[in-house]
Amino acid sequence: MTDHSAPDTGEKRPALIPTTPAGIAQAGELLRAGRLVAFPTETVYGLGADATDDRAVAAIFAAKGRPQFNPLIAHVPDLASAQSWGLFDDRAHDLATQFWPGPLTMVVPRPANSALSLLVSAGLDSIAIRVPGHPVAQAILRTAGKPIAAPSANRSGAVSPTTPHHVLESLGDRVDAIVTGGKCMVGLESTVIDLTGPEAVLLRPGAVLPDEMERLIGPVRLSAGDPTAPKSPGQLESHYAPNAAVRLNASSAEEDEAFLTFGPDRFVFGGTTRLNLSLEGDLNEAAANLFSHLRSLDQSGTRRIAVMPIPEVGLGLAINDRLRRAAAPRS
Repeated sequence: MTDHSAPDTGEKRPALIPTTPAGIAQAGELLRAGRLVAFPTETVYGLGADATDDRAVAAIFAAKGRPQFNPLIAHVPDLASAQSWGLFDDRAHDLATQFWPGPLTMVVPRPANSALSLLVSAGLDSIAIRVPGHPVAQAILRTAGKPIAAPSANRSGAVSPTTPHHVLESLGDRVDAIVTGGKCMVGLESTVIDLTGPEAVLLRPGAVLPDEMERLIGPVRLSAGDPTAPKSPGQLESHYAPNAAVRLNASSAEEDEAFLTFGPDRFVFGGTTRLNLSLEGDLNEAAANLFSHLRSLDQSGTRRIAVMPIPEVGLGLAINDRLRRAAAPRS
């Protein structure tokens, strides 16, 4: 009898793990074994590895093609766990009590005797740490029983993933497993605030807004940033970038441009492909759609993407931050 089965090409594909109790247990086992597991958070999909295992953390940098001077965020299930890995002052405790679990990362001093891999901190004496609010992320963290370093599950500098398909498309066989938890709810990476000094500094805007934090801890300064020595992810000048060039604050698109719009469609359009972040002008909806729409326009084959202005208020601060980095000159 003729064998019509597909030949074994030897190509490795990541395991696709469901969000069942057995799937969560499998993900935790893989993480404890030093493997790379992508999983959903409320912000974007993270590429997880045991943050206490140097080899596992190094594998994150290799899979992403990420510069090793760019720190990672350690994810833990609750405040008590966070306090065992970082030094929390009153400001950090107040912010954690208000916003965790949720899309807020705090950079705090790292204890001198910390068992976290130095690669997680990129050699700095601080640690970026977060308690995610997604129920699947929570279940995986509790099952793994270890802090999990988890930058966005995509190639370094590229558009962040908000679905399992995005992870597979960007990383392919560079990841051991993907937990298939559907589309992320927020769609933008977490807010990052630096609390290592007397002045609180916003390193990366996100869904937790500066004025919300200021009501708890007083003034929060916006970082000027140093892309050569970042204290948290998302501070590189060129980041979150599609293959196509990005042109901001466009009122119309040229014939050879795709158009990313926002709000009611009342702008002149000359291009062949367009997507709207939110017809209603809802910044929450726009944030959730940003990365998936950039990916879709990029995959249309266009060489340039024109982007309508986004209001610089509320979540618009974070959306515009990501768009400016996507449009920055590529090295």
